[in-house]
Amino acid sequence: MAIDELLDEREQGERVKAWLRDNGLGLVGGLLVGAALIGGWQYWKHRTHAQAVEQHSAYQSALLDIRAGEFDKASQTVAGLPDTAYSELAALQLAKAQVDNGDRDAAIATLEAVKGAEPGVAAVVQQRLARLLTDAGRGEDAVKLLADADDAVSLEARGDAHFALQQTEQARADYAQALRQLDSAAQQRGLVELKLSEVGGTPDEPEVES
Repeated sequence: MAIDELLDEREQGERVKAWLRDNGLGLVGGLLVGAALIGGWQYWKHRTHAQAVEQHSAYQSALLDIRAGEFDKASQTVAGLPDTAYSELAALQLAKAQVDNGDRDAAIATLEAVKGAEPGVAAVVQQRLARLLTDAGRGEDAVKLLADADDAVSLEARGDAHFALQQTEQARADYAQALRQLDSAAQQRGLVELKLSEVGGTPDEPEVES
């Protein structure tokens, strides 16, 4: 090996040592931070999975209580669930069972307690709650609940509330708007058309400018 090559290797080694002296602390710190991030990520995944398993178990427990007719026990379980799709689905099941059992007011209370963490499920909760409120003579509360409705089912439910309040024009506007949201082959369409006709509207009624 040539002298020049030995000198180059020695010079390179000294440069590496100097770099380590200048940057060693930062390098070690970076490695520690990286290890902490990886450990934190693993902990978060484990905790999230454990929480999901726990919530699913509580949801299944609530369903078993509902099927057994133990509504008070099921209500306590549902109330203890965090605001997730599990709590909303359980509340929907409980409310249905309460209605079937002839306790509409209990069903209303169950659905009113839902916070609505999942937009898709929350919409169904609002629709069913609005129908129960209308049936209970609380049409104004149903209208307020669906004030921002923009889908066919919610608009139809709001139209029903207006109709119950003898607010014919508002009901007609809701039913007409609901029809515009529905495909021509939608099963729901025939019923909405019938409701619209009952309040003096027609299926091809033009949209009213607000």
